Amino acid sequence: MKRLIMGAIAASAISGAVLAEPVWDANTVVLESQELAEGVFAVFQTGADEMARKGIPIATSSGFVIGTDGVLVIDTMLNQRLNTQLFDLIAAETDLPVRYAVNTSFHGDHSYGNHFLADGIDIIQHAKTKDYIDSHFEADVAFMIQNFGEGRGIEEIKPTDADILVGEGGSLSLNLGNISVDIRDYGFAQTGGDLFVSVPSANVVWTGNPVIAKPPALPWLLDGHLLETRDTLQTVYDAFDAETRIIPGHGAVTDISTIKWNLDYLNAVEREVKAAIAEGLSLEQTVARVQLPEFGGYALFGWVHPGLNVPAAYKDLK
Repeated sequence: MKRLIMGAIAASAISGAVLAEPVWDANTVVLESQELAEGVFAVFQTGADEMARKGIPIATSSGFVIGTDGVLVIDTMLNQRLNTQLFDLIAAETDLPVRYAVNTSFHGDHSYGNHFLADGIDIIQHAKTKDYIDSHFEADVAFMIQNFGEGRGIEEIKPTDADILVGEGGSLSLNLGNISVDIRDYGFAQTGGDLFVSVPSANVVWTGNPVIAKPPALPWLLDGHLLETRDTLQTVYDAFDAETRIIPGHGAVTDISTIKWNLDYLNAVEREVKAAIAEGLSLEQTVARVQLPEFGGYALFGWVHPGLNVPAAYKDLK
């Protein structure tokens, strides 16, 4: 229910025009794949690079890794239409079976496609992701319909049990025959159950929603926790190098400079909100004070920054 409460805060901070349309339309998105190394593919919305430069919200990214023993999929998409596109892209590259599907978080656009997976595919989630789906699925569906619209195939989704769980601070390494995939919890990043998926031999990592897209996209503190999010992203930033290719939660392939942008923004929010609190400003006064125009350009800035991130920081630092 936290996410619905935060959504209400956000709605009060922006014009109705922003929420009147879907964040992006799952009925029209077209996906494409990009091979990053032998058997390692990123999947993202066609035109994602140009959209990112313009600050336009982008559909969920995904990916897959093909080994000699089978295929692992990262995130299963929002609805059947996008899930089918994803699996068609896999089928165009291999006839090997999909053995694993990893959800980077509980968010529906990353996990609802589990509903359409064939028998025999093991679903991998963080233990907290499973707990959230078990206890808040109806609330999450309502949140997703609020942001992505009715008639996008969300209404038909039923929760699907995970087969393999990663615990808090845990990690899992899967050998697909000739290539290994690491799945790791680095700590709270956007939810309590974020998983980062990497292929060490290819120096590629999927971040899920803790890194939304290339700048000027900003992190969404949907569940709060400014400081934990910042510290986790710093850990991730330190764990990889300048040659690492990153597939964010919603965009085309990027690099760790995108994580640095997120860190710079979160550090600026912390600094400015701390100063406002020291002056005795209220939440409303702090939201009005902490503008940070140097981080503008994201189409959802007027929702995410004053409606989600500054209130989350104020609560965290107060």
